[in-house]
Amino acid sequence: MVVTNSLASLVLLLSCANALPSRSKGPAPVLPRPTIPYLENPLEGLPVVSRNGTRLPDYTQAYYFNQLIDHDNPSLGTFQQRYYHTYEFYEPGGPIILLTPGEVDASAYTAYLTNLTINGRIAQTLNGSTIVLEHRFFGASNPYNDLSVASFRVHTVQQAIADLVYFAQNVQLPMPGGDQLAPGKAPWILIGGSYAGALTSYTMTSNPGVFTAGYASSAVVEAIVYVSTFEKPNSGRVLLTVTPHLRSDFWGYFEPVRKNMPANCSADVQAVIAYVDSVIASGDTTAIGALKLTFGLPLGHDDDFAAALRLNLFTWQALQPDSGPNQAFYQFCDALEVQNGVSASETGWGLDYALQAWGAYWNSTFYRQICGNYGVETCLGTYDTTSPYSGWTYTGIPNAYRSWQWLVCTEFGFQQDGAPAGQPSIVSRVVTPEWGLRQCTYLFPGAFGDAAFASPNATGINAAYEGWDTTVENIVFASGTRDPWKEATVAAEGSTNPGSDAQPHLLSDGFHCSDMLIQEGAASASIKTVQDTAVSYIAQWISQWTPTA
Repeated sequence: MVVTNSLASLVLLLSCANALPSRSKGPAPVLPRPTIPYLENPLEGLPVVSRNGTRLPDYTQAYYFNQLIDHDNPSLGTFQQRYYHTYEFYEPGGPIILLTPGEVDASAYTAYLTNLTINGRIAQTLNGSTIVLEHRFFGASNPYNDLSVASFRVHTVQQAIADLVYFAQNVQLPMPGGDQLAPGKAPWILIGGSYAGALTSYTMTSNPGVFTAGYASSAVVEAIVYVSTFEKPNSGRVLLTVTPHLRSDFWGYFEPVRKNMPANCSADVQAVIAYVDSVIASGDTTAIGALKLTFGLPLGHDDDFAAALRLNLFTWQALQPDSGPNQAFYQFCDALEVQNGVSASETGWGLDYALQAWGAYWNSTFYRQICGNYGVETCLGTYDTTSPYSGWTYTGIPNAYRSWQWLVCTEFGFQQDGAPAGQPSIVSRVVTPEWGLRQCTYLFPGAFGDAAFASPNATGINAAYEGWDTTVENIVFASGTRDPWKEATVAAEGSTNPGSDAQPHLLSDGFHCSDMLIQEGAASASIKTVQDTAVSYIAQWISQWTPTA
């Protein structure tokens, strides 16, 4: 995969690996993935020592497991699935704690073996062993040597679930007695955040008895087909889920952003977006052209232009409770709201100033950060599939963006677009689900027949694994009020699942998967409460486990 220096700089700027991925060869950041936060591992390179004083392999030591290529057809053989492991805190009888980091290269996530994370804290408390298992079709764990449509036949949510179960039941861990620790002989705890949090719920829902306990952080369990709103008199806002043709509408991604960003910034962004929509709706090509030039974005398609403005808002996903004022999102808001050293009131400066300030920020700072020296159509256009830089059908490995988009296009939906009419919106309504679903047909030619748009089977995912309504027990769901993915979690306003002692729903003031990082508990009392409560529940469930094999 070729990534421009400018995009690499943006990824570092966001302090969250792969928060804004590019197409395989082009520079354009497209959509954020629901990914656990990247955490630098300050312990790498230091000796790892077990509780009895034995020197253990480094956290970065990779191991490989012979995973089935196709769980529905084992005759196709196996592939090498990479994993990382330590038994630093393990004592006989302790649990085996399995995490997949989801849609990322797992080699960058070895910190999740340590007590810098909720995984390691549970291991330290319960005398457990930790594992980070790479997801199929990410990093070095590829069933086939390309990311073609034909290879992706075995790239499904169900295959990923089966990987977790088969691994737990068959792995011989590189530790004393590691061949005697399968479920039934030892308690296993499944942990995941974001998409991997959804996998945790899906796996325990569809395979009861394999995992004794689970922890699902910011778990995007509800695949989103279409969400509409209406106001019900005297009873507040109600969300309904319906399924019109080709809709995959996840405007709710931006609701936690709109509600929790600085009020002046929210007011001005809403004003600018309303103006953008009115100008585009007018059909006045001169006015539309002038508007695009205000931002330095003379894109040939109005929806590409409108979609580009979301990129400032996507930087919210990288925030954590200890994020400082120099983070990209706050730099964006400061560009709009600080004038001559004075900040606007909660109502903002108003349309005229905000429009020019936002445009100036793109021209002076943001465009270079995301596009470098690439032209605007090469960087942000989505209609030219012939550009040598577009990489629409580049199938080389690894390519986390392409692998994730396959799941989005075929199963999850999750198209982050403008809110419905009548609902405040910080994203243009010119951006529709079809804008993204059209690109699926470019990325995966032939996968959707002759259709102009992909039709993700979100209803099938929700039916198979129960989405918001899962009844699975012995799993903690942890969510954050400031998480942009909140509306796909059990904490969504549309969810009617209240949780229980058998399925606790814990809510903090966190951002995306904040509760997975111990440092965030130190920064937020509510996150620490979630972490402490979760460990208490899991300890209780593990104490009740008895061997069955």
